[in-house]
Amino acid sequence: MPIAQTIKNALASSSMIRRMFEEGLQLKKIHGDENVFDFSLGNPDIDPPQAFHDLFVKLANEDEKGSHCYMPNAGYPHVREALAKKVSREQNVKTDGSRVVMACGAAGGLNTVIKTICNPGDEMIVSRPYFMEYRAYTANHGAKLIEVDALDDFDLDIDAISAALNEKTAAIIINSPNNPTGKIYSKEKLACLSSALTQHGKKTGRFPYLISDEPYREITYGYDVPPVLSCYLHSIVVYSYSKSLSLPGERIGYIAVNPEIPAADDLVNGLIYSTRILGYVNAPALMQRIVGSLTEEKTDVSIYARRRGAFIEALNGAGIEYADPQGAFYLFCKVPEGKGSGIRDDKEFIEYLKKYLILGVPGSGFGKPMWVRFAYCVDEKIIKNSASVFIAAVNNW
Repeated sequence: MPIAQTIKNALASSSMIRRMFEEGLQLKKIHGDENVFDFSLGNPDIDPPQAFHDLFVKLANEDEKGSHCYMPNAGYPHVREALAKKVSREQNVKTDGSRVVMACGAAGGLNTVIKTICNPGDEMIVSRPYFMEYRAYTANHGAKLIEVDALDDFDLDIDAISAALNEKTAAIIINSPNNPTGKIYSKEKLACLSSALTQHGKKTGRFPYLISDEPYREITYGYDVPPVLSCYLHSIVVYSYSKSLSLPGERIGYIAVNPEIPAADDLVNGLIYSTRILGYVNAPALMQRIVGSLTEEKTDVSIYARRRGAFIEALNGAGIEYADPQGAFYLFCKVPEGKGSGIRDDKEFIEYLKKYLILGVPGSGFGKPMWVRFAYCVDEKIIKNSASVFIAAVNNW
């Protein structure tokens, strides 16, 4: 019995990130971990804070009766209230737990939101380059992803976004700090986006949602991430603890809805229903209790700052141009000009780097050909040891 054609088609162009990560595992078996420079996957290697370990052990030892049972699909009420206080501080709004829905990470949260707000044939706008899985998330629910080029510095192009808006536009997804560029959208830029969306809503009667995907909110380098909920009325924040607490495998996050949004009860009820029918049912019980108690905890961002500095030094030495990341843990780099004739593209460059045991991801997967992405959430020693290898690779390219 064959698989569905849609899945067969998707497999042919499945995530380049995961593909490179899996190739890295095979290369490490052959050459040894220390000899493979795997910058493919944004997989945090920093341990969670000690407070997480302490609370995890405490709750596991207590094993309170009923602690593994179902709870309301939206999550434990006391956890939602605790996270609403966090949202209020970060987003400069006054909200409560009724406007927070616990999610299975940002991926689960985004699929829940798109399922809730999109009719078949609706459109979702995204600024290119963008996290490649947005394509699949949008297609999952019968919607179409509309890609709009960012400005040269990877900031939002408000004029281009405005031109892409139409009666089918359900939402725009932003990701700040951005994966893959590390760009953070300023308060002024968000205000311009809010104005464009509001004008469009008044003209057409349909106000697009602004969905802010924020797994990297706490990982910044001297910059603040402006609040979205207090910037635009029809806004939704999707958050994950994968990066802020280094818990990617635990699949825990939340969805926060602007408390003043019209028909907020309908939207939240839709999110809760979608959580159930998509098969998540509810976010992991133990992780809910943990993150609800650790709202002030975060990873040591200074570690990423040091790695960022070491990687930039390596790239400078090799003469590779890059976008200066304001947040997250990626460096988005231009494919260097090759020697000899013929066009050299990002996929070819990534394949070439594998000869030197350097692994990255082609920019075309993020909608930006002729660029490549390297993730620096790896041991600093690996980054420093890669410097001479990068130089050799570029010299022979």
